[in-house]
Amino acid sequence: MDDPHLYDFAPWRGRPKLVWPGGRTCAVWVAPNLEFYEIDPPTHPRRKSWARPHPDVVGYTHRDYANRVGHTRMADVMSEFGFPGSVSLSVALCQHHPAIVADAAARGWEFFSHGIYNTRYAYDMDPDQERAIIRDSIATVEAATGQRIRGWLAPALTHTVNTLDLIAEAGMDYTCDLYHSDQPTLAKTKHGAITAIPYSLEVNDHYGFFIYNMSPREYADTLIRQYERLASEGEQSGTVMCIPLHSYLIGQPHRIGPFREVLRHIANDGRAWVAKAGEIVDAYRAQVPA
Repeated sequence: MDDPHLYDFAPWRGRPKLVWPGGRTCAVWVAPNLEFYEIDPPTHPRRKSWARPHPDVVGYTHRDYANRVGHTRMADVMSEFGFPGSVSLSVALCQHHPAIVADAAARGWEFFSHGIYNTRYAYDMDPDQERAIIRDSIATVEAATGQRIRGWLAPALTHTVNTLDLIAEAGMDYTCDLYHSDQPTLAKTKHGAITAIPYSLEVNDHYGFFIYNMSPREYADTLIRQYERLASEGEQSGTVMCIPLHSYLIGQPHRIGPFREVLRHIANDGRAWVAKAGEIVDAYRAQVPA
């Protein structure tokens, strides 16, 4: 494919200065992935849902730890230090485990869609199929929480060439699916510009523990180094740090302690604007209109 021109080129130096509330230099948002994985999902020709033959009891129960134990442990630490969640939600969780969604809503967390199941992939969907999933996400989350979702993270990070156009068509105004900057940027769609808010693969706990094989303390140190650099560079123009989490990983007893110290460090530093995704998008768009 040719360059789809999803966004304009903007060198790191020379961009218009971004200013965050209170003169803070780094907007920090935490993105807990509240997910549901089917034990025996339909087979997709392009990608296996599980490494083992279905039904994969091992993979399923490992991830189900999130909804049974890990979520509460992770969420309590976030609440302790005043970090609201911006939830990447498998919207089927609203039916499978409504108590988890209700708990996140009661904590004042924001929701955006991560598809219906994290074991269903967007590859090869036609526009009507993908449009139906987007509409289902909006309706399901609104019925469960009263919130109308504004953002999208593709299920299992799977996309089509139509995804951004379709979420804009549905009235969403931000995407987490572009990884090209440490500041918000504008992404082009057929229905006008939406905001690409920085979401991170590099400091995603899935990458930290599964790809980079970090220990809990190595991962915590990585988060602190990420924050310190972005907070320093943010003195010139405000930056964004996203901490994407999966509570079946970070909510494990041997990992939660070092992560708690990360949140303590950021909360006490004084340079962080701890915010939800929608708040960051609004502050950016107030300074950089389409």
